[in-house]
Amino acid sequence: MAKNLQNILIVAVSTLGSRLLGLLRDILMMGFLGLSATSSAFIFAFTVPNLFRRLLGEGALSSALIPIFSGALKEEGKGPAFGFANRVLSRALVVLLGLSAVGMLGFGIGWVLIRHAGLAETLQVDHEQWEKGCAMGVVLLPYMVLVCVAALMGGLLNVLQRFAVHALTAVWLNLAMIATLAIGGWGMGLKGYPLALALCAGVLVGGAVQLIVPWVALRREGWRARFDFSPAERLTELNKIFLPAVAGAAVMQVNVLVSRLLAFGLNETGVTALYLANRLVELPLGVFAIAVATVIFPNLALMAATDDKPGIARLYGEGLRLILAITVPAAVGLAVLAGPVLGLLFEWGRFNALDVDQTVPVLAVFACALPFYGLATMATRGFHSMKDTRTPVRIAVVSFVVNLVLSLILMRPLGTVGLAVANLVSAGVQAVGLAAVLPRKLTVFSGARLVNGLVRIVLAAVVMGVLTWELAQVLSQWIAPGKWADVITVLVIIPVSAAAYFGLLWLSGFEDRKALLSLILRRGA
Repeated sequence: MAKNLQNILIVAVSTLGSRLLGLLRDILMMGFLGLSATSSAFIFAFTVPNLFRRLLGEGALSSALIPIFSGALKEEGKGPAFGFANRVLSRALVVLLGLSAVGMLGFGIGWVLIRHAGLAETLQVDHEQWEKGCAMGVVLLPYMVLVCVAALMGGLLNVLQRFAVHALTAVWLNLAMIATLAIGGWGMGLKGYPLALALCAGVLVGGAVQLIVPWVALRREGWRARFDFSPAERLTELNKIFLPAVAGAAVMQVNVLVSRLLAFGLNETGVTALYLANRLVELPLGVFAIAVATVIFPNLALMAATDDKPGIARLYGEGLRLILAITVPAAVGLAVLAGPVLGLLFEWGRFNALDVDQTVPVLAVFACALPFYGLATMATRGFHSMKDTRTPVRIAVVSFVVNLVLSLILMRPLGTVGLAVANLVSAGVQAVGLAAVLPRKLTVFSGARLVNGLVRIVLAAVVMGVLTWELAQVLSQWIAPGKWADVITVLVIIPVSAAAYFGLLWLSGFEDRKALLSLILRRGA
């Protein structure tokens, strides 16, 4: 576990920098655009290429590619393994270019129908919001090609134990978007829709850098790019894993798209509120949970290649306990302190106190889903490491149906909060389903050890949550509500509560307490 922990730390530190820059990007974006039709239109348009990134670049194709590339590397060496990678990248590039062209055409037709054929009036939706969304969709779709190819290259680098390169990928996008907002908003005085269009251009610049960096890193490992459409036996094996996996990943991404579409049609603030809540939840999820899963997955794949099921069970259990030890208290803390966190980070410029109040319940609900997201991420990697992509598909379909039905039932009486509740329940269904089925494949997996660790985690998190609430109530008696109260709450109460949680977890005899402490302290350093 020592080597894995070192790599987890590398990914966690890299991802932390990326997430903090992403947070700064969102703070600037909300300050300039606010909770408005323009911000919702940009986020909706940006959702589409990001869905394909998660579906292909970081999802099904990457999950299918890593085990087979690992096997080729182990059995044949770098040369043949890179040759196989070129075959996959060549085919992926053609598909991505085709999808991008079709998507741009679809957004273009939608823009024409809304602007000139009265489609918005027919559907009884906001004309301006949908027109802006379609226009920005045309501009942003080429980003899908850049980021998906970059993500596939990042997966190859992970197998080669070059984790930091891929973990830093989002840094380049965030820097490009921050620079665009600063230059366009402060330097040029752009506002509203013109600034959003400039931000689209910044995304494309960031995407280009995202592709160049892993390209250079792979070349240093001996890879040389070339188009190769020749057949190979491993491609057949890839297709057997990829096709079921892409179906499952598609279900999950359609799940996200359906929620965004429903929110986009519900009101002009729903998409942005869902986006902000999801982004804040992704901070601990990406820094720790996904970092753990990212490092452990290639090692699981290598163990699966040698049919080392005891090793898979041991490593999977360690990773799962570490993920839950971080995500459960993060969920509790974020739900309790949703208001101060949102107020401190976003309440400036066009994002006012009313916008904070509208977003608080959405964030509180999303925070509760954090452990489920972490659990599902790790469990899915466990299935994929053993080349089982069918089981996650079946469970994802059930999760999608639950989300869709609950969204349609709850969106009218509860608004955006109803969509968040539907996401929470569907995430729970998916996570519990995956976690319940996987141990049947790993007969040596100790469910008792996981439950034992989870009980300690939950008890420590509950005590932490009560302490956090009480401290916030005491603070409210001394300081009037406002920015300073938010600052003190975040900078004082969060560290005190976190220290109490980790202290309780340590005293309870949590099995992985030393690895967890090392991860936290070295990540903080």
